Amino acid sequence: MAQSSDYLDRAVARLERAVAALQTRVGERRAEPQLHDGDLFGEAIADAEVKLAAAHARQAELEQAAAEASAALGRAAVEIRTVLAEAEG
Repeated sequence: MAQSSDYLDRAVARLERAVAALQTRVGERRAEPQLHDGDLFGEAIADAEVKLAAAHARQAELEQAAAEASAALGRAAVEIRTVLAEAEG
């Protein structure tokens, strides 16, 4: 039983080293700024980054429009309250 446990411990240690090496390599690949010719995965990432940047820009535009609409509604509410108060008074 001790031999079996030792064998499993060594196998787990090898797997952990392999996973750590793989994580290191993935981190290095993500840090590489350039794309390689024919690298479909890299091209897909670049395409996704462009789409994400466009989505963030659109989000900022929509947030600005929402803020402007909210301010306009606030001004309209004040004007309506003023007109109603004058009509009552």
